[in-house]
Amino acid sequence: MKKYIYIVMLSALLLSLGACKKYLNTEHYFKEDRLSLDKVFTSKVYSNQWLTDVYTNLRGSNAEVASKGLTPFNFISDDMFFGDRSNKYRTFKNGEYTEGDEQGSWGSCYEGIRNASIFIHNIDLNKEMTANEIADTKAQARFLRAYYYWLLLRKYGPIPILPDEGEDYTKGYQEIARPRNSYDECVAFITAEFAEAAKHLPLSNSNREKGRASRGAALAARAKVYLFAASPLFNGNSGLAGLVDHEGKQLVPQEYKNEKWARAAAAAKDVINMNLYRLYTAPFKAADQGPGQAKTIVPPYNAKYSDQPFPMGWKNIDPFESYRQLFNGAISYSENPELIFSRVTEQSSEGIDQMVLHQMPFSMKGWNTHGITQKQADAYYMNDGTNIATFPRRQGYTTDAKSHLPLPAKVSLQYAEREPRFYASVAYNGSIWENISALRPEDRHIQIFYYRDHSNGKQASSPDFYIRTGLGIKKYYNPIDSYMEGGFIVPKVEPAMRYADILLIYAEAMNELTGTYSIPAYDGSSTITVGRDIAEMSRYLSEVRIRGGVPDFGNEIYGSPDLLRKAIKRERQIELFAEGQRYFDLRRWKDAPVEEATPVVGCNMNMTESQRDLFDTPVPIPSLPTIFVDKMYLWPISHSELRKNRKLTQNPGWTTFN
Repeated sequence: MKKYIYIVMLSALLLSLGACKKYLNTEHYFKEDRLSLDKVFTSKVYSNQWLTDVYTNLRGSNAEVASKGLTPFNFISDDMFFGDRSNKYRTFKNGEYTEGDEQGSWGSCYEGIRNASIFIHNIDLNKEMTANEIADTKAQARFLRAYYYWLLLRKYGPIPILPDEGEDYTKGYQEIARPRNSYDECVAFITAEFAEAAKHLPLSNSNREKGRASRGAALAARAKVYLFAASPLFNGNSGLAGLVDHEGKQLVPQEYKNEKWARAAAAAKDVINMNLYRLYTAPFKAADQGPGQAKTIVPPYNAKYSDQPFPMGWKNIDPFESYRQLFNGAISYSENPELIFSRVTEQSSEGIDQMVLHQMPFSMKGWNTHGITQKQADAYYMNDGTNIATFPRRQGYTTDAKSHLPLPAKVSLQYAEREPRFYASVAYNGSIWENISALRPEDRHIQIFYYRDHSNGKQASSPDFYIRTGLGIKKYYNPIDSYMEGGFIVPKVEPAMRYADILLIYAEAMNELTGTYSIPAYDGSSTITVGRDIAEMSRYLSEVRIRGGVPDFGNEIYGSPDLLRKAIKRERQIELFAEGQRYFDLRRWKDAPVEEATPVVGCNMNMTESQRDLFDTPVPIPSLPTIFVDKMYLWPISHSELRKNRKLTQNPGWTTFN
């Protein structure tokens, strides 16, 4: 495309590059109202500022993990909810979106795509950068462009792929109107772009540039794209046969192809074969190590795992801290060998710190509004790997703080002897909030109850600010965190992509294979052979479970693809809780019509402490609606976009303009 085509938009774009922190935005203004492409891309400073601005589109509505103002999908599946912000939860749950781009993703992603394309096609003009710098920055832009396409594909389904050299925005809407590409065309383009980017991206980045793309980030994202393409929603789904372009061309493949699972498995193995990432583990603690750092609670003795070091067993690790510290800011990005990609901590006013604020109890100056469903609480295993008893539930209450560690006194025994990930994630009724950074001693180590006659329970005076199910959230909370006088919140790093997810992708994809496939590695240097290999699946699934303090699945599970599929889905529900995954998993599996339409149950919040047996008997929660209709598989495209691009078609079930 000729250079003059971009001049009109350069002025507005460059003037928008205001000062902001670190890598996610430029620290300088461009000093000229209008710059030619030659001047921008022959300057190393301007070129780097341009690329930095391309990263800024990762923020806001394109975050992976943030509070509900940016990522409502993280709260409206079947595992989490929020109770504040007027009727917003009900609106989202009922699919009552406005005709506009509800979260701004469409426009933001295409802006990032446009600017990345400009960079890719002009950075070779630069004479102030070395050849390696040009290759690296071009690969970063290629990664970002593919990542923005992936974010669109995951939310909206098939989307238009723009010309590689960019679009001529001097033309009218009719001239540049583009139809949606087919789903498989989108997947082929995005995965090829990730593979090409990976060839030139560094294995790792310096601490200063941790938020930038790396080879692992490109390959991990590539595996996610292949996983979705292999899943039931987009692999031979007759339910989406009506999704067509403006000429009636079907956009979702109607023929199931088992080979797509092989591509997903091989892509995950590409990441594993880097030998760069590993699951984070915290060391075993034989004694207490200060406030909020109790000695390790050892899982029940298991002849196979108790006497072996990780990854063969849990002898030398603390499963609870190994999981908790991944999310609560106890370790930095640089110290975390499991984190593959993150926007780090720069997530604006709706970041993870806001999740913590809304999780923390009202009496501790939190908003007391984010909670989990009984279904999610029941998904966690007992500490020996067996299922929790629900019919009937375990009766009785703890009488001291020692007999059922880590439970304090006066807590329902249905929360006793649960797996470590439960205690790192769930704020059960009667749990302790350490609040260590609070100035006053009396504000620390507070036991919080959600009974109606307690300050954090259901109150007529504050009808929005209570945990609807009596089951709060501890994930992302650090024992040091406090909003009380003198307190502070430990910065949290967004877990956009981590190694545990790759291991789960690998196992899930292999489990679906009905034959053996040879798939070229991402760079064509070798071939990866994949099939339904029980030993291989167990090798990597067991790492995730052992790190979580529970035994691997038994032979009866591994011997049945159906049983293992069910077990892997549950493992993803537990391991990836509150990381923005469940909403999309239920859709790609086509499980959402059942799981999201099942009534939400929880504790009976109308009961007082004197009625605690009734409080702990699960009941339906009428204030948390459950519904799923087919149109909710994909997000609606805004009417304004449909008006501008007359070749663009709406997703099934959503309205279009007259």
